[in-house]
Amino acid sequence: MKKLIIVFCCIAFAKASLAQESVVYSFPAIHNIEASYLYGAILEHNPDIAHLISDHPTGVMLRYNRKTFGENQWESRYGYPDWGFSGIYQDMKNRYLGEAYGAYGHYNFYFLNRNLNLSIGTGLAWMTKPFDPVTNARNNAYGSRLTSSTYLLTNYKRENLYKGIGLQAGFTIVHYSNANVKAPNNSTNSWLFTAGLNYTLNNDKTPIYKRWEKTSYKENIRFNAVARFGVNESDVRGSGQYPFYTFSFYMDKRIGFKSSLHAGTELMISEFLREYRDYQANSFPDSGINGDENFQRVGVFLGHELHLGKTSVITQVGYYMYRPINFEKSIYNRMGLQRRFNDNLFASLSLKSHGAAAEGVSLGIGYRL
Repeated sequence: MKKLIIVFCCIAFAKASLAQESVVYSFPAIHNIEASYLYGAILEHNPDIAHLISDHPTGVMLRYNRKTFGENQWESRYGYPDWGFSGIYQDMKNRYLGEAYGAYGHYNFYFLNRNLNLSIGTGLAWMTKPFDPVTNARNNAYGSRLTSSTYLLTNYKRENLYKGIGLQAGFTIVHYSNANVKAPNNSTNSWLFTAGLNYTLNNDKTPIYKRWEKTSYKENIRFNAVARFGVNESDVRGSGQYPFYTFSFYMDKRIGFKSSLHAGTELMISEFLREYRDYQANSFPDSGINGDENFQRVGVFLGHELHLGKTSVITQVGYYMYRPINFEKSIYNRMGLQRRFNDNLFASLSLKSHGAAAEGVSLGIGYRL
């Protein structure tokens, strides 16, 4: 009987401990919204857009943030970031550039007792006055109405100062580019100061952040195959839009919870290079291009993958081992996002460029062995 009593007490104590644990680590849905005014300048990153910088652009930024408290291990490793959605309206203060309306997904990372946050957002923007050879020929920044857009934001933010209301101020850089989907594509970068209000919903809740134990994490070398595709145009206006395909094969080595290293090779089939080759051969006989060159390229690359749960940020630097057509530089880079569906299958969205000159944005599907 005594043994039964002891066993019963142990079971009761274990259940009470589990119940207490579930109470300690509750993860309520706490949301925060922001509204900020924007004022700044367009940076002259390229002398070809100097005529488009005529005044100080203004705008409004709206952001929704969902807070994390360590429900997943990666949240604890990165200091409990927010994720959310944002929108930007920007008046470029130039009659040729018009206005921009952008929609983004973003992450906020916190520093200095969670008063300073660094945010990165990526998405799409709608331009009201893109290039038109007849009505708007001076806009050599945006060749299409729909562009990709990215912003970096640094904010000093105080939340819940009075009944959920807080303040924030900082600065942001907003980039608009169509990734050479259609020429011209000189793009713009705006440096903008921000100031505004924020409001925290469910501000009466005080959740406890769950701290995961930091343990070493490694994996054996794995092999990956990725097929990427997209549409782009050369820098020659009116040369036409053509599909491109990239087939990448690489190995990755997980060196920690946050990072993996890449090394591989890839075949690039870019149809726009065939049109570019023929144009150069016919229009500029002294350019060194005779029209018989192969328009395919082969590269090798090294890269890094930053893991944020099932989402990761990839950065790669490559070198063309085979490049019959002398187009741009021999070194290229790729940046993008990947999302894992399971242990093997993943999708990607990435931008390939030569320095600051974009070549194309691509969608990809990959398999990891």
